[in-house]
Amino acid sequence: MTSKQRAYLRKLAATMDPIFQVGKSSVTPELTEAIDEALAKRELIKISVLKNCFDDCKEVGQVIAERTKSTLVAVTGRKIVLYRPAKEEKDRKIILP
Repeated sequence: MTSKQRAYLRKLAATMDPIFQVGKSSVTPELTEAIDEALAKRELIKISVLKNCFDDCKEVGQVIAERTKSTLVAVTGRKIVLYRPAKEEKDRKIILP
């Protein structure tokens, strides 16, 4: 992914609200499965890492990206942005520049 594409996705995610929260139990299999389903429907999601999660936000983002086979777009403060294009070309909602 190029820096221009990453910047475009960050711009799209700026207006989004986080749809998941990572708490003190960190990244559970249930959370990973729910994020995977959300990525299949939305392609781009934002996740909030709560203050009671003692893991590093970048590490949490990398772990979730690995487990969901998605791209870690950005980690800004305690917010994580993930992107995974739809499998079918016709189902894609986000067209990268």
